[in-house]
Amino acid sequence: MHMPQFIPTNAASLLLLYMLLILQTKDGVFGFEPDFLYPLENVTVAQGRDATFTCVVNNLGGYRVSGDLTTARVAWIKADTKAILAIHEHVITNNARLSVTHNDFNTWTLNIRNVMREDRGQYMCQVNTDPMKMQTAFLEVVIPPDIINDETSGDMMVPEGGSAKLVCKARGHPKPRIVWRREDGGAILSRGGGASVRGERLLSIEGEMLTLTKVTRSEMGAYLCIAANGVPPSVSKRMMLHVHFHPLIQVPNQLVGAPVNTDVTLQCHVEASPKAINYWTRESGEMIIPNDKYVMTDINNSYYSVQMKLIIRRFHKSDLGGYKCISKNSIGDAEGNIRLYEMEMQERVETEEDNQLDELDDIESTEKRLYNGYQGPLTETEENVVMPDDVSGCARANRIFILLLLLLLLFVIFLI
Repeated sequence: MHMPQFIPTNAASLLLLYMLLILQTKDGVFGFEPDFLYPLENVTVAQGRDATFTCVVNNLGGYRVSGDLTTARVAWIKADTKAILAIHEHVITNNARLSVTHNDFNTWTLNIRNVMREDRGQYMCQVNTDPMKMQTAFLEVVIPPDIINDETSGDMMVPEGGSAKLVCKARGHPKPRIVWRREDGGAILSRGGGASVRGERLLSIEGEMLTLTKVTRSEMGAYLCIAANGVPPSVSKRMMLHVHFHPLIQVPNQLVGAPVNTDVTLQCHVEASPKAINYWTRESGEMIIPNDKYVMTDINNSYYSVQMKLIIRRFHKSDLGGYKCISKNSIGDAEGNIRLYEMEMQERVETEEDNQLDELDDIESTEKRLYNGYQGPLTETEENVVMPDDVSGCARANRIFILLLLLLLLFVIFLI
């Protein structure tokens, strides 16, 4: 019987190695052509940062093309411009910001330092097989917003009742979104674009142009143009809106009284824009100068509102009379009038009147007790009450009448 023959172990190993070498010389390493292990990923980076593309190629080595043994190479190409950037580990393009690295046996990396706007586009990792193999990815370069000062409004002045158009333009990628807000957090009064006739109060308005119509003094203030596109940081510009109008004065108390030798405060509320010159005079026209006698202060309540105060120390009779608060700006002027009079001390008179009222109250209380019947002995205060003559006479007559009735009752009892 014929028995199968087995190849020795060492011979089998040599045979296997021989077959592998044949495959390698015929079809490349282990019989496989170069291929990509992972897809090339898109990259988004902010301008000025670094970008990196990573290409992983398996089985990159010698293989036969049309019977000839060749070695595969990795090349980097800018697809949209068809410019060859690098082959293997050598940079071809004249760009010092580009470099390539070979991290291990199958990983190739394209590095772009300090990315610029013109670097944006399609990039290709290519292997020179036959046919050629490649994969592509897109480099998106985003740019944070930047306000274009030459095309953006600055501080603006409008007369009250007029219109104002504030413009704000910004560059960046993606295109920035413009939002308007008031610096003080107040509402913006919009009277156009579908808003009601009286106006719609909005905390923010979007768009490159902010239009304000029939402007009032309450709309005066700082407005912020804020540009954002999702790429930090957002930027803003501050614009001051000045609303001009002639001065207006309101006097809370036009007649002020005070006792002699006390301090007196006179007040006026002024609204004016542009900023006004405020001062005080006597009714004769004499301007009041700050000194130990007169203290003057101006307290700013808003961009256009001021509270004027005049303190007259140690008020004297010579200070009686009229006073004027005057406000003047480039548009007009206004004045308010206050009259100062002496208020007499009433403490002594009021004390005497209070005592008389207390005595009358005691008399009324005593009378009630006498006429409403006996309710116990009188208090010390009631006994000391000094009643008028007519009241005391009636009381004595009543007592005599009661005494006579008692005597008559006793006499009748005695007879019985």
